[in-house]
Amino acid sequence: MNLPNKLTVLRVLFIPIIMIFLLVGGIPFRWLIGGLCFGAASLTDMLDGKIARKRNLITDFGKLMDPVADKMLIMSTLICFVQENICGAWVVVVILFREFLVTSMRMIAADKGKVIAANIWGKIKTVTQMIAIIGIFCSRAADEFTAVFTFIPSFIGSWLMILSNVVLYTAVAATIFSGARYMYDAREFFKDL
Repeated sequence: MNLPNKLTVLRVLFIPIIMIFLLVGGIPFRWLIGGLCFGAASLTDMLDGKIARKRNLITDFGKLMDPVADKMLIMSTLICFVQENICGAWVVVVILFREFLVTSMRMIAADKGKVIAANIWGKIKTVTQMIAIIGIFCSRAADEFTAVFTFIPSFIGSWLMILSNVVLYTAVAATIFSGARYMYDAREFFKDL
């Protein structure tokens, strides 16, 4: 297994670790540690693609698993956020709907011998989702720090959460636009329906 594929697998292996920090109470600085794990997992997404392209190590496994690993990381974290009452279930539903829709369109196109390639809007969608999630981790970690270190202003966590919600809603908008763009690009595959 080449290095980019190992990084993709590592991203998947981070998921249960992140979930433990999100869902198990009583762990000191769980939001900080969980956020660092999520940040490291997100970093593998950037690195695996760059290394694969630079070293010509693109494989079928990587083409399949890289986007799947991204979706698993983001969706599992957002679902945990819903359980922790941090984000609304509707956010997860919108993102899941888009992912199922685009994956289905790609399967139909592949059945007809065509490929619907990733575009810049899909990348923007993923990056904004990851930034929003990291921001949420940061806001919760700030709350952890202000509870322990009372000299830190308590409003920092609140402001970070407001900013993170703005980015999260931007990510939802990017998700919707990205899905609409893929549907538009794939319109020729649905003429016979």
